[in-house]
Amino acid sequence: MRGRRIIPKLMPIEIKELHIRVNVTPPSSGQAAPVAGGTPGRTARLSGRERQEIIAECIEQVMKILESKKER
Repeated sequence: MRGRRIIPKLMPIEIKELHIRVNVTPPSSGQAAPVAGGTPGRTARLSGRERQEIIAECIEQVMKILESKKER
């Protein structure tokens, strides 16, 4: 068996949970933070309607995650 190479078998893994930690620092005074995905120059001030839409979307996504965990 001299000269033969042994090739290890690869085994796939499944990631069931992923934890992400983010540190957010507030902008310095006098500067407005840009909204992620917004147009350049747009400030972080959202209208009440925009805020409610974001909250509703977040709730919907959380409910989907909880439902999928419940099915496991």
